[in-house]
Amino acid sequence: MEQRYATSPEQIPGMDTAELRRRYLVEDLFVADEVRAVYTHHDRVVLAGIQPVTGTVVLPGFPEIRSDHFFEHREAGIVNVGGAGTITVDGTDHKVGKGACLYVGRGAQDVAFASADGGDPARFYLFSAPAHTAYPTTPVEAGGGTVRELGDGVTSNRRTLNQYIHENGVRSCQVVMGVTTLHEGSMWNTMPAHTHDRRMEAYLYFDLPADARIVHLMGERPRPATSWWRTGRR
Repeated sequence: MEQRYATSPEQIPGMDTAELRRRYLVEDLFVADEVRAVYTHHDRVVLAGIQPVTGTVVLPGFPEIRSDHFFEHREAGIVNVGGAGTITVDGTDHKVGKGACLYVGRGAQDVAFASADGGDPARFYLFSAPAHTAYPTTPVEAGGGTVRELGDGVTSNRRTLNQYIHENGVRSCQVVMGVTTLHEGSMWNTMPAHTHDRRMEAYLYFDLPADARIVHLMGERPRPATSWWRTGRR
């Protein structure tokens, strides 16, 4: 498990592109038959990618989270962004197709991942936060949850948001999770630009065309415009 430490907004102006990528971009999250995990001190969130190819992959406990098993003090939302797969939670199998979500509550002990076809493996994206309350493990089919149509074609940000783990959907302690699909011809996801001061956010982009690029604008809102004047000859 990789560890990343928290940063302050005041540090952002002093970072170049390489430093921003090192601190905030997670690459190579999906590796065959491995659990690749990152622990960030922003809200003590754990991000993980699991891609079973030749067999079942078991979610281990990590020394960094100081627990006998992963969900001893945690919960997680898991979205499959690959081929069809199965998540087994304490002996119960949950079929998770592409775009579907499984919420796993605090207290689950044995969690394993498998692909229906190793030639088209599942890719499970896991987002986990500490939990002080236990809620039941709950699946959501792809395209389910609370559906919101957002944006406008005029501003190139027409999109459909499926809120899976949310106050009006699957109950959780801290995790909020969903899948956003851009409509054809749209390119902006979270416009107009906005901030979230209450908690951190993590974005996973998938099914992008080979020539597509992702742009994230980092830092605080611009300061108000200031008038300057000078005296003397020019």
